[in-house]
Formats: sequence, structure tokens, C-alpha cells
Amino acid sequence: MRKKITAFICAASAAAMLSVNAYAADSYKTGDVSGDGVINVTDVSKTAAHVKGVKSLKGASLTAADMNGDGKVNVSDISLLAAKIKGIDPNANRSEAEKALDKMTLHEKVCQLFIVTPESLTGYDKVIYADDNLDSGLKKYPVGGIILFAANLDNVNQTKGLISWAQKYNSGHSAVPLFVSVDEEGGTVARCAQKLGTTSFYNMYEYRYQGTDKAYSNAYTIANDIAALGFNLDFAPVADTWSNPNNTVIGRRAYSDSFSETATLVASAVKGFGDGGVACTLKHFPGHGDTATDSHVGMACSYKTVSQLEKQEYLAFKSGIAAGADMVMAGHITMSNIDGLPATISSTMINGELRGKLGYKGVVVTDALGMGAVANLYNSGDLAVKCLLAGDDILLMPADLSAAVKGVENAVANGTLTEERIDESVLRILALKEKRGILK
Repeated sequence: MRKKITAFICAASAAAMLSVNAYAADSYKTGDVSGDGVINVTDVSKTAAHVKGVKSLKGASLTAADMNGDGKVNVSDISLLAAKIKGIDPNANRSEAEKALDKMTLHEKVCQLFIVTPESLTGYDKVIYADDNLDSGLKKYPVGGIILFAANLDNVNQTKGLISWAQKYNSGHSAVPLFVSVDEEGGTVARCAQKLGTTSFYNMYEYRYQGTDKAYSNAYTIANDIAALGFNLDFAPVADTWSNPNNTVIGRRAYSDSFSETATLVASAVKGFGDGGVACTLKHFPGHGDTATDSHVGMACSYKTVSQLEKQEYLAFKSGIAAGADMVMAGHITMSNIDGLPATISSTMINGELRGKLGYKGVVVTDALGMGAVANLYNSGDLAVKCLLAGDDILLMPADLSAAVKGVENAVANGTLTEERIDESVLRILALKEKRGILK
């Protein structure tokens, strides 16, 4: 009887070892950090110690700890390893955006934060056609998107070709397709209507008495027209209210001179842009319609208090966010009676007011960082870091792309910014691309 029991125990042990070894053979490089043929809490502990810098992994152990195959070992790998031990599929219920983020290097993530002109990638004064220099530029800086202006647009076929080849070149260096953006508000700011013959409109202010249906149809037509050319992001609608008759930078670009009417019309426009096939952007938070100067040239000040903003300028941003706006653009508007900073670099305005008080969870894009209101005060590297610390996600058109990227990467290296903070913004960007069918 004793011999039978012993034989049974030995057979069970052999079966267990066979099961473990079969499992280990399949998963050694994806979790068996200790190399003992079993994936358990010991492997988590060793990985965590490596991430904390307590005891570094080397060779096969380091390779085994790289759960997501991105060439590095960090907290993401600890989470994936812990999930595997619990028998949880680490990719179950994870979005495509989350999966894409896991595979990106820090440089790729930092570059994803930028939307730039093709000129900044090529060094040319003017880009009409995609060539090897654009290919090389996208390889060096796999940015999140490009923006085209009137100078880049010659005719419909040329524009389609430029966009198509830009996306093709990008696909050779990045798994994440580009945002291809334009300022197409209708009226005086309409690159495609002016150069390519898409539907022409008056300034949106001229339609204010025609109501929400007209605001929707105008936006839908603009979006439909530019989507057919290959654009997937429009920096419109203007959510500013033309409340100061002396304001020239916004003026009749606004939908109305009434705060409540602007709010109603902008909400309809947001729906029109979305249904027309492009992501849209509310601009310029917290409101550029009451400033006396133009932020393109120099400092533009708002003397509104938070209480006044809540009752006036915020109305259109609230309604636009509720209607599903994809982005909100932060303006370089110095808030003289709040913190004295341009809103773009103000944590009070972005993290506190826009994300906190207004509850906005989506992508915040800066106005162009080469504009005088901020470029006259800060170099490109420092400005990029200040924007991210304030809560912005996309850094639009820095004066010097190389310096801006280097500035952000150095800030991560010295602890001014954490990689987790970069991940927050990149995940928002990727999630929007997934939502809009851009991330495939």
C-alpha cells in the first residue's frame, strides 16, 4: 500500500513538473525573470527591484522582464506580469490606444505631442510635394501631426498627394498615423476655400441670425470638403465671443457678439464638424474676443476675473465640450487678474479651470508656440515644458522643433517632468485618433 501511495505522489509530481515546464517553455521570455521555470510573485519582485534601481536585471532575465516588447522594463511590465500571474489576459478590455502606447519609446511619445508644419521637418522655406527630406524628417521626429497652410496648397490633386505621401512616409517610421490639420473656419480664415475652391463662406458672424441649423450645415460642409482632401483635423470652430468692438484678431470670425448665442451656435457647429468627418477644436480658451491686442504679435491681455469668465466666455466652451468637441485650443491670453500668465502655460487655467471646473477630459492643444505672445518670452525648449506642466497635450508649431523635443526629453531625464505625465497626454492623443478612426 505504501509503495502505491509513493508511486502516486511521484507520478503527480512528474505531471506537475511537466505542466510547469511546458508552460515555462512557452513563456520564459515573457515573465520568467528568475529563470526557475515558474512565473510567480518572485518575478514581479525582481522586476520591481530593477525598475526602482535596487538591483538591475541582466541578459535573459532583462529580456524576460520586457513583457510588452518595447525594449525597456518599466512599471507597465510589472502590471502586465502581475496580470499574467493572476490569469488575466493583459490585453483584455484594453483599447488600441493603450496597446499602442505600450510599444512606444520615450522619443516616440515626446514627438507624438507635436503638430508641426512640413517646413519644420524638411528645412525648406515652402513644401508643396513630399520628398525624401520629409521622409527623413518624419524618421527623426515621428510627430503626432502636420498642419498645412495656404502656401502648401496649389491644387486639389497636389494637396491630396502631399497628404497621402506624408502619411505613407510616416507609416514607415511610426505605427501611429498623423493628424493632418488645417485652419478652415470659413470666411477670412479658409485655406482650402481660398486656394482649392472648396465651398466658400462668409465669416461665421454673418450667419448668426440664421440659427443652429445653419451653424451645423456650414460646419458639416466645411468638414466634408476638407475630409475629401485627406484632412482629419480642423482648428475650428471659433468659440470666442466678439464682445469688444475694438478686437480685430477675432472680430467677425466669432459666431456672435452675444455670449449665450455663441454658446448655442458653437454647439451645433461642433456636431456639424464631427458628422462631416473631421475632429474639431474649440478655440481660443479662455476667450480671445475681448482682448485689445493680437497674440500673434505680442502680449494679449484679458482683465476678466474667474467669476466673469464663468458667466461669459466659458458658456461657449461648456456647450462645445458638451456637444463632443475633440480638442480645446489654449490661447496665449495673459490673465492679468488671475495669475498674470498666458493661459497656455497656466496650470490655474488649464488644469484648474478647463480640466477641473469645466470637467474637460479631452485633448488640449496650444495655439502656435511661435507666436509673439509666448515666443518673445521663452525659448522653445522651456516653453514646451511649461505647456506640459500646465496641462496641455499637443504642442503646436514650436519655433524650433529640435529644441522643443530636446527640452521635453531633458525635463524627463532631470525629473522636471515624469514619463507618466508624458503618457497621460499621449494616451489622450492616441485615444482621439482611435475614436476618429485614424489609429488603425
